[in-house]
Amino acid sequence: MELYNLKKNEQRVSFSQAVKLGLGDNQGLFFPTQVPALTDIDALLKQDFVSRSVTILDAWLGDELGSDNVETMVRKAFNFPLAVTAVNSQTYALELTHGPTLAFKDFGARFMAQCLNLLCKDERATILTATSGDTGAAVAHAFYGLDNIKVAVLYPKGKISLLQEKLFCTLGGNIHTFSVEGSFDDCQQLVKDSFDDLEFKQEIRLNSANSINISRLLAQICYYFEAVAQVPADKRDNLVISVPSGNFGDLTAGLLAKAMGLPVKRFMAATNENDTVPRYLATGEWQPQPTISTRANAMDVSAPNNWPRIEELMKVQGWDKSLVSGIKVTESEMCQGLKDLHAQGYLCEPHGAIAAFALKNTLMADETGIFLCTAHPAKFQESVEDILNIKLELPQPLADVADKAILSKEISADFSELKQSILAI
Repeated sequence: MELYNLKKNEQRVSFSQAVKLGLGDNQGLFFPTQVPALTDIDALLKQDFVSRSVTILDAWLGDELGSDNVETMVRKAFNFPLAVTAVNSQTYALELTHGPTLAFKDFGARFMAQCLNLLCKDERATILTATSGDTGAAVAHAFYGLDNIKVAVLYPKGKISLLQEKLFCTLGGNIHTFSVEGSFDDCQQLVKDSFDDLEFKQEIRLNSANSINISRLLAQICYYFEAVAQVPADKRDNLVISVPSGNFGDLTAGLLAKAMGLPVKRFMAATNENDTVPRYLATGEWQPQPTISTRANAMDVSAPNNWPRIEELMKVQGWDKSLVSGIKVTESEMCQGLKDLHAQGYLCEPHGAIAAFALKNTLMADETGIFLCTAHPAKFQESVEDILNIKLELPQPLADVADKAILSKEISADFSELKQSILAI
C-alpha cells in the first residue's frame, strides 16, 4: 500500500511508515494512491463481521503486512459485538457502542494498537492524541499496559462529560491525561505543533492516534459493510447513511467503503452548531468560526482535520458533489430528535440523535436510512436524563470508574508547557 501527503504530494510512504509517522511533512494527511475494489459484494455481505473485515483489510494491507498478520490483528481488535436495530420500517440504527469504552472509537483505536504492536515491536513510542470525548478513552484502553508505549491525551477542560473523562483519566500507568484550558481545536493545534517540532518529535518517537492516523480510518471502513449487511436485502437499493460528524474521520471511512464497492446512494454529514462543513458545501467558502460548546460535545469541532481527505476522495473518484450533504442540527432540534427516537422505543444520545434528526428530515419515500450511534447513552447521562426525564442505569464499564479520582494535569493551550509536561513523563 502506498500513500501520498496531501500537502506535499511527492512525499510517498508505505502503510507502515504512515502509521508510525501519523502526519506527513507540513502537517499533511496521508492518502492512498489507490483504493482497492472488492468483487462480489453480495457474497461478502453474507460473511460474518470479523471474516468480512479480514477480507476488507487484507485488500489494503495483505501485500505489505502479510495476510496472516492482518487476520490476527483483526481478530484481536474486533473482539466485541455491534448491532443494527430497526427504529421503524424505514430507519435503522448502527450501534457502535458495545466495545470496552462504549464508543465507535474502539474499532479504530484497537486496530491501530495492533498495528503498532506489530510494526514497532520493542521500539519505544509516545502516542499523543486530542479528544473531544470518546477518542481519549478508546486510545487509552487500547494502549494501556503496553510497556514500550506512553500515551498522552489532551482534552478541553470542562467540555467533555464527567463519565467520559473518568473512563480514561483514572487509569494511570502509561496513560497520561492533560486537561487543556481551551477548545478541542486548541488541543488539535497542540498536536500539530508537536509534530512540527522535529527535534521533539524524534526525541520522544512521537505518533498520533487521532483519526488523522490512516490505520484508524481503515478499521472504520469495516462497520459500514456490517451496517449494510444487517439491513434486509430488499431495502439496500437506495441506502442513505447519516454520520454524526466532528473531525470527519468517520465520514471519510464511509466514503472509502463506497469507493471499495459498498452500495450506498448518498451520505449525510450531520453536524451540531459547529457547522463549518454544511456552510462550506452551501457557499464554497471555508470559514471556521469559534467553537461552540454543545451537549453533543464530541462534535464540537470547528476546523475538522479530515475534510481534505474527503475532498481528495471525491475528486479522484469523480463523484458528484450531491453524494455528501451537510446538515446542521441545532441544540433544540437535537433534543427533539432524542425525544422522537425515545417515543419510538429507541434510547439514544445527543450525537446519534443529531444524525437521526438529519436523516428523518431529508429521507425520501423510496430510501432506507441508517444513522450511526457512536456512543452509549450513559456516557452522556446528565444530558440524556435531563432531556428525556428518565433515570439511566450505568453499564459496568462506567459504574466501575464512577467513584475513581481523576488523575489529569491541567495545562494551558501553550505548546512549550505541553512539551515540558510530555518530556517529564
